[in-house]
Amino acid sequence: MKFVKMHGTGNDFIVIDARGLRRDWAKLALKWCDRHFGIGSDGLLLVLPSRRADFRMRMFNPDGSEAEICGNGIRCFAKYAIDHGLTGKNNINVETLAGIKHIKTISRNGQVQQVRVNMGAPRLQPGEIPVRGEFTTFPIVDYPLSVAGRTLFLTFVNMGNPHAVTFIDEPVEQFPLAEIGPQVERHPLFPKRTNFEIVNVKGKGQLQARVWERGAGLTLSCGSGACAVAVAARLKEYTKDKVDITLPGGTLGLEWSGEGDVFLTGPAVEVFEGEWK
Repeated sequence: MKFVKMHGTGNDFIVIDARGLRRDWAKLALKWCDRHFGIGSDGLLLVLPSRRADFRMRMFNPDGSEAEICGNGIRCFAKYAIDHGLTGKNNINVETLAGIKHIKTISRNGQVQQVRVNMGAPRLQPGEIPVRGEFTTFPIVDYPLSVAGRTLFLTFVNMGNPHAVTFIDEPVEQFPLAEIGPQVERHPLFPKRTNFEIVNVKGKGQLQARVWERGAGLTLSCGSGACAVAVAARLKEYTKDKVDITLPGGTLGLEWSGEGDVFLTGPAVEVFEGEWK
């Protein structure tokens, strides 16, 4: 089976044109995403037909679970579809489990370089995150959660998938994310588990973040996580409408006015093509 290896700011994916194919994709994701015994990636992206949009995207995590949306993944998906001639359009609509996403691309020398995605409006009500508990107001900002002897002040955002964002004073590089991340992800507060972001404020237009992704663990970048960080920062009045978020794999541009849709802009890169036999 032919595949393409791609990444968006270091968040890497195996992309397959799965139109007409039937496989146990969850099982294959477990095998292929393994970095020692497989191809190695943060997820498996499937290009599928859609009756509602130009294409449909499915995304499987390395643990075999299926994600509702992936901001870095959908940028790679768009580049794949356009660069490999699956469409003659430069701007496409993609159906996901989190709804239809509208995508604009910027090309140079016949190749997509930058992709801008309308990620939709953040959902902030407790039942939409979702979180367990008796919450009478929303958005939920600076909710105290004790994990491994630390008290984390979390802001909850759903960008098609659940996120818990905390702003910290210590450098994000020094935070024990590999230890704390899985405990937050699987905390009983989150019935569908959660992604977890830690953030340093560098200025009104600059944030630095690291991410523990639900179903994937430590990654170099997370597009939906960057969206959640931008929303949380705006809610806490750390930023204005536009902000650049630097993650270990690179920088993403985010726009959110405090209401309406969130826009994510960043690169998409094809690394190599291969065939799994």
